[in-house]
Amino acid sequence: MDEVTGAQLIAESLKAQKVDYMFGIVGVPIIEVAMAAQAAGIRYVGMRNEQAACYAASAVGYITGRPGACLVVSGPGLIHALGGMANANMNCWPVVVIGGSSDRNQETAGAFQEFPQVEACRLYSKFSARPSSLEAIPSVIEKAVRTSIYGRPGACYVDIAGDMVNAKVERSKVREVSCCPPPPVSLADQGSVTEAISVLKAAKTPLVIIGKGAAYGRAEAVLRELIEMSGLPFLPTPMGKGVLPDDHANCVAAARSRALLQADVILLFGARLNWMLHFGLSPRFNPNVKIIQVDLCAEEMGNNVRPAVALLGDISAVATQLLLCVRRDGWKYPSNAEWWSTLKSKIAANAKISKALALQSTVPLNYYTVFHHISQLLPHDCIIVSEGANTMDIGRTMLNNYLPRHRLDAGTFGTMGVGLGFAIAAAAVEASQNTSRRVVCVEGDSAFGFSGMEVETMCRYSLPVVVIVVNNNGIYSGVDSETWKAMKQMGELTSVAPPVSLLPDARYDEVMKAFGGRGLLVRTVEELRSALQLSLSDWERPSLINVLIDPSSDRKQQEFPWLTRSNL
Repeated sequence: MDEVTGAQLIAESLKAQKVDYMFGIVGVPIIEVAMAAQAAGIRYVGMRNEQAACYAASAVGYITGRPGACLVVSGPGLIHALGGMANANMNCWPVVVIGGSSDRNQETAGAFQEFPQVEACRLYSKFSARPSSLEAIPSVIEKAVRTSIYGRPGACYVDIAGDMVNAKVERSKVREVSCCPPPPVSLADQGSVTEAISVLKAAKTPLVIIGKGAAYGRAEAVLRELIEMSGLPFLPTPMGKGVLPDDHANCVAAARSRALLQADVILLFGARLNWMLHFGLSPRFNPNVKIIQVDLCAEEMGNNVRPAVALLGDISAVATQLLLCVRRDGWKYPSNAEWWSTLKSKIAANAKISKALALQSTVPLNYYTVFHHISQLLPHDCIIVSEGANTMDIGRTMLNNYLPRHRLDAGTFGTMGVGLGFAIAAAAVEASQNTSRRVVCVEGDSAFGFSGMEVETMCRYSLPVVVIVVNNNGIYSGVDSETWKAMKQMGELTSVAPPVSLLPDARYDEVMKAFGGRGLLVRTVEELRSALQLSLSDWERPSLINVLIDPSSDRKQQEFPWLTRSNL
């Protein structure tokens, strides 16, 4: 009699749905699930915190288009993963969380780590269910994977009772479920496409915004052709960077505020008019701006600003429809338009300010100097992971991306602590594909602290991630060591230390060294360049470069602050 366990059914069902990566922390009752996953050919990465594991699994979903799996234990383990599920849902990234739970015959009796997991996950996911039997596992897994990638992608949860993991059933009684096909592709109404082209042609100051949805939708080839054929300026959102190269002649990211403020027509590809785009409202935007909104989610149409034209459909497919109209009409926005002169003038002015800051070499360094030299040394095809307040915000403007889905950051939810999980996911995918692309994780010191123990995960799996901690001794800003000593003499630090301060000159590089990685302390430009070149050449182990900068270093004055209201 050919029997199969619940653990084997879970693993085989995931593999049948082309889920190739699993991240998690094992314990009762799901240890056997991880072992079965490895036996089925799924790559398993054991993490140090369930939240980071869920971040990693969702990043795999974004990078590959197929969800990663996150495996967690019952109760607290599942609760820790909820942060990752919420982040995936807000980012619209597919992930499937598999959670162990109490035995069925102990429900409501106060079982070990008993918690209403299916109900709890409904708030953070698109789909949450527990298979009613072992025979139902393949069907539930298939629905979870399909739901995670169909429509607007997001998180799905499958609950596995502890007594189902090692229970057995005859394989002949289990219905085989084939792999779900890729999401169906829908086109926009052709009349609306024609109307959108008419609105664009009438624009005096048009702008294209390329969002994370365009990156996830693999729309890079058609968008590049559309931009170049139409001659329109474009602005990428943070994770829309790289859909077209940041150094493309039509990219106006360096004049972001001016472009948003003065555009009279905006063609919005896979981006939401949420806080990241100031809700599309005045004073950041022209109060009379016309929005042409391209999105695959009907419910997104009209959020905050009613679109002049709504194009509902797959981003790549709708871009193709627009391209065909532009090509047929032979229309192109004039390169000598006054709008282009305005944008280029602002780009040049901002570049001059940033360059002046970047060329400062006094010690301690500032953000702009650090990012200027990092940008000179990073390979064009590297994957950049970035988080932190100023670290992420300034890095977005100075660290260029040239390829799609090669920037991962705090995202729509503004989640800090995602960096190391994202970097581990990217490095695991690159390792499995035998590529020569590097993964570089640029962290603020505060952001690093959320998941710093994941450097042990990097070392354990020999993932050659380069972690750069831009260390200003605090959240937004800190104090130097002399000021810290003076404060200790003033009284109890809990009463006198600024809430934003962290331990001055903390040796995060020693944390990496403790696990066998390369740790480097940097204070000067020369040390930074040497450390980064050395780290990029090391393919055997991860590196952490701890860059000590001026605690009072800040970003240049902003016309419209957009990532934080803090004036600290």
